[in-house]
Amino acid sequence: MICWLNGPFGGGKSTLAADLRHALGGAVIADPEGVGELLRGALKGHDRQTRDYQDHPPWRALTLAFITGLADYTGGPLLVPMTVLDPRYADELFTPLRHHPAGFRHIVLHCAPDPLEQRIADSDEFPGDPLRSDAVRAYRRRRAADYQSAAASWMHVHGHVIDTSTLTAGQTLQAALAHLHTAEPSAGRLT
Repeated sequence: MICWLNGPFGGGKSTLAADLRHALGGAVIADPEGVGELLRGALKGHDRQTRDYQDHPPWRALTLAFITGLADYTGGPLLVPMTVLDPRYADELFTPLRHHPAGFRHIVLHCAPDPLEQRIADSDEFPGDPLRSDAVRAYRRRRAADYQSAAASWMHVHGHVIDTSTLTAGQTLQAALAHLHTAEPSAGRLT
């Protein structure tokens, strides 16, 4: 099984992925952020470099190859904690994954604006480096409205939503496990 964990930046995707890895025997976390960092480094100073690596078609192609290759190699479960807000990019990634023999699940970790802001304020991504941690918090705040727009327009319709606004990490894990153990794999296109 390939399980894509989507939702707002700072909404708990990485925490859930780590918890699921422990709960699901043999699970692997495949974080496409590493693919983005490789691409960002390769395009440094190039006229095609963009601020968001997801805007690069090679990021989507490499991410898809990374995920499917790792799923084929390990046999799964494969956990992918990555926010994808653009429905065209989601379709480009999720449609082939829906046809992968391992099966595909798309879980959206929803968090209402006020609890999300509190989680962002409480986060400390780089302990001992307040400037980097502040930059991460600022980015997450800037992108919160983008998440709300995607949630309202397409994301909640095309994923299994777990509202984490009032849930602990343990409760979120239990809700995700319940879904993964009972749901049929997703099929079809987003559009």
